[in-house]
Amino acid sequence: MNVRAQSDYCSVVIGLGSMGYGIAESLLNAGLRVWGFDVDPTRETSLRAKGAQPGSRNDAVAQADAVLCVVVNAAQTEDVLFGAEGIADRMMDGAVFVSCATVAPEFARAMSARLAAMGIDYLDAPMSGGSVRASEGRLSMMASGAPGAFDRAAPALDAITETLFRLGDDAGTGSALKVVNQMLAGIHIAAAAEAVTFGMSQGIAPATVLEVISKCAGTSWMFENRVPHIVAGDYTPHSAVDIFVKDLGIVGNVAHAAKFSAPLTAAALQQFVAASGAGFGREDDSAVAKIYARNANLTLPGDEV
Repeated sequence: MNVRAQSDYCSVVIGLGSMGYGIAESLLNAGLRVWGFDVDPTRETSLRAKGAQPGSRNDAVAQADAVLCVVVNAAQTEDVLFGAEGIADRMMDGAVFVSCATVAPEFARAMSARLAAMGIDYLDAPMSGGSVRASEGRLSMMASGAPGAFDRAAPALDAITETLFRLGDDAGTGSALKVVNQMLAGIHIAAAAEAVTFGMSQGIAPATVLEVISKCAGTSWMFENRVPHIVAGDYTPHSAVDIFVKDLGIVGNVAHAAKFSAPLTAAALQQFVAASGAGFGREDDSAVAKIYARNANLTLPGDEV
């Protein structure tokens, strides 16, 4: 497939939240032509100040080699493609739609089939790594789709990933692996919060739990990444509680359809649901610790009178 030179390669990012904005920055840093669009126009303005291209979404999509869709869920992804202002019929033949949201595998397969009928490739490409690694071009991506889709998206994927897993020629496999990842991620965050607050019940400060367990067999990537937020009492969202209400809900639905028992997922999901119901849904997902602390009558760092 003939792919344009790096300086002429056109990429569009739709969804400039913490992940999408970081992805757009990495594309700019790689020297690509980048357009960015979001429901919040201030995000678009901020990105243009860093070198993104001006112009309307329709005009940008019409010349894009790759459109990276970094929205929250399946409903938003489908709306971007086929809603009232959908872009599917505005993308040029042979362009690739890179779907980065966590969605059910069946949804990815359905979107791939609809776009294929229009001459557009769909790359099922959910990601992992967080907002900091997104802005550093160091994401891990679990991707599946036609070889031509990988070829056309290659300049963009090279710019944003540290590790790219090519998981086959059919959409759905990438999303299936992301569901597995989110199962573990959500369980590990809830387990980390449970461990820290359990330590507090035994008179051990969260900072001490972090210092010791991070050097012991009980640690995990999520423990080492999220517990510092609890220790600092800083719940500025990098990934919000409500994201895991959604993602663990997807895990549960996929497991149910497969007649697969997932009791740890169900337990973790209930803790995130409780945190969201208590008003912490838009806080960092480590705020699930507040539910454990409340139930045990413990005072977390930052909540002292």
